[in-house]
Amino acid sequence: MANVKHRGLFFRMNRFLFTLFLFISIGISRKTVVKLATLAPEGTEWHGMLLDMGQEWKKSSKKSVHLRVYPGGVIGDERDMVRKMRIGQIHAAAITTEGLSEIVPDFSAYYVPLAFQNSEDVISVTESLLPSLEKKLEEQGFKLLHIGELGWAYWFTSKPIKTPNDLKSMKIFTWAGDFKWERLWEKAGYNPVPLASVDLLSGLQTGLINSFSTIPLYALSQQSFGIAKHMLDLKWGVLMAGIVIDNRVWSRISKKYHDDLINITKSIQNKQKNLNANAEKESIQAMQEYGLQVHSIDENGLKIWKDEVKKMEPELRGNIIPAEIFDKVIELTQ
Repeated sequence: MANVKHRGLFFRMNRFLFTLFLFISIGISRKTVVKLATLAPEGTEWHGMLLDMGQEWKKSSKKSVHLRVYPGGVIGDERDMVRKMRIGQIHAAAITTEGLSEIVPDFSAYYVPLAFQNSEDVISVTESLLPSLEKKLEEQGFKLLHIGELGWAYWFTSKPIKTPNDLKSMKIFTWAGDFKWERLWEKAGYNPVPLASVDLLSGLQTGLINSFSTIPLYALSQQSFGIAKHMLDLKWGVLMAGIVIDNRVWSRISKKYHDDLINITKSIQNKQKNLNANAEKESIQAMQEYGLQVHSIDENGLKIWKDEVKKMEPELRGNIIPAEIFDKVIELTQ
């Protein structure tokens, strides 16, 4: 009789353990790890915001979604990120319009030099184009979770420049693989040097390049201003960035969490706005304390630059930037 009781207890324990294992297995199978890559350097505000986003995603999804962030370009340049998303090595990326235009060329709308001069310009173009951009990303297999303005790009150089002719004597960084821009610069009489963005600093250190355009906060965080100690006070363009995720991974996340995850991600935009409000001024001041020289130009100088961009228009419109997109940007920003 005792043996029968022991056998009954044994079978009940086995059923309990099996049931427990089954529940644990189901929980594990529903956990989704999202691997996200970014060029944002580790320890910067941008990187911190992505980590915060990951914590909020985990909390909101009841621990079923885990965001793993790979900062500082450890996965490679933005083109590498897009390629690795396509083959499933990573699942998401926080990338600039350089990477986004690799997926959908219409994102090159933000490339028109000197067109964007204030946030109103950026908002106007974004509101007009965003529905189409989101749809085209979906068709390419990606979900756009967020897009926002990072800051204004200026020219940083190893010696002072004030005119396009000054810049023509420099060796300009261009994104590796962006052959159209490389050809445009060459046709216009400049000296482009294609490099992966992760090699920008080493390119400056070795003299391979001596000029590049970026936002002050990035120049400060990368310490590239230590070599390129001159900045032209001219808003060459706006740097936009978005967060995209592979639809295959997005579909594995329970739909009941989708809206919350998107809302959490979009909250980064407000944080970015607050960061951008003072980041440019503070970054420039910090760099000036360590030797950065800022060079201003007058109205005549600005006209010279605008005339130079006008000469580039035949190569820009319809080649680098789709004609209808270029025309829309000009219409909305003039």
